[in-house]
Amino acid sequence: MSLTVSIITATFNSAATVAETMRSVSEQDYPFIEHIIVDGKSQDDTLQIVGGFSHTALVVCEKDDGIYDAMNKGIRAARGEVIGLLNSDDVYAHPSVISHVVKAFEDETMQACYADLQYIQAEDPQRIVRTWKSGRFQPSYFYWGWMPPHPTFFVRKSVYDQVGLFDTSLRSASDYEIMLRILLKHKMSACYIPEVTVKMRTGGVSNASVRNRLRANREDREAWRLNGLHPYFFTLYLKPLRKITQFLIR
Repeated sequence: MSLTVSIITATFNSAATVAETMRSVSEQDYPFIEHIIVDGKSQDDTLQIVGGFSHTALVVCEKDDGIYDAMNKGIRAARGEVIGLLNSDDVYAHPSVISHVVKAFEDETMQACYADLQYIQAEDPQRIVRTWKSGRFQPSYFYWGWMPPHPTFFVRKSVYDQVGLFDTSLRSASDYEIMLRILLKHKMSACYIPEVTVKMRTGGVSNASVRNRLRANREDREAWRLNGLHPYFFTLYLKPLRKITQFLIR
């Protein structure tokens, strides 16, 4: 029996980039994909663009409390056995991404998988800014500032049913918190797909200024506290420093 993969894309005034995101899903060579769009009542042409792609399974259009609230709505609506989250300005790197994800889940003991990610210049998507090479997973790596890139992270729906959804009290660290919860607190099994599966435009909120980086650090610490976990004193300083090596990889 083939797995259905639900891909959730949260949108809000995403007309400038969402067509590329939609196209990268529609061009996947795996046939059993449910693409869910959760839109926060965009005022631009986002919904018209989305409507031009026939592969879309469901569009939810209503006010939300930010991107992680929108993602939670998508997860609740998803009918697939495996769930992935693709931002409205990100794209899958090639047409076989979902096929490779499904192959990873052929091992029934695997609860999650993740891969590598490339940051691309917003104005010139052909230009690679840095490469996030994840490497193989061990729970202890979190203590050394490691985390997998969230847009490459796929999880069985049964995992969300067991551990819960995104904590919307956090902002930039909600993705970090849920991966800590799944992989470290609950020790769910995960495998690494050694390839770039997602290309992400630069310009993340958590790194936009020193103030935002400090707030992100506080939220990262709160993510550990919420899960009853205790990082080393240097863990949350290493986390942003690990990004330096990403500029050296091509």
